[in-house]
Amino acid sequence: MNISANGIALIKQFEGCKLKAYQDSVGVWTIGYGWTQAVDGKQIKAGMTIDQATADRLLKCGVVQYEQGVNQLVKTTINQQQFDALVSFAYNLGTRSLSTSTLLKKLNAGDKQGAANEFGKWVNAGGARLNGLVKRRAAERELFLS
Repeated sequence: MNISANGIALIKQFEGCKLKAYQDSVGVWTIGYGWTQAVDGKQIKAGMTIDQATADRLLKCGVVQYEQGVNQLVKTTINQQQFDALVSFAYNLGTRSLSTSTLLKKLNAGDKQGAANEFGKWVNAGGARLNGLVKRRAAERELFLS
């Protein structure tokens, strides 16, 4: 499966787009739509800037690895909305977090409601509960259940 336009819109909504490098809530240098990896071979650091076209390219190319991760990890049939919610989750937290989560275990066991109820447990960063993550997980859960 591939992420839909609705899934991309969800990621964009919660990541926001910043064309100048900034440190996220746990101090990781970030740019564009929550991008933390090197940009054209250059590590992200203070003062780095990109244009909108680069931010869009990074999101489009970057989301592919999370689509692949969800496709590999999910062993049961899911719909487009569930896939989109899981890709958003993985884009934000990484496929490693998804791979070890109770959310995935419940989903693969056929307990989709139980899996949906796990989204709300992923709302902390650096040991602190973040309102933005509470809202994002609620939106992902709602999409997952739609």
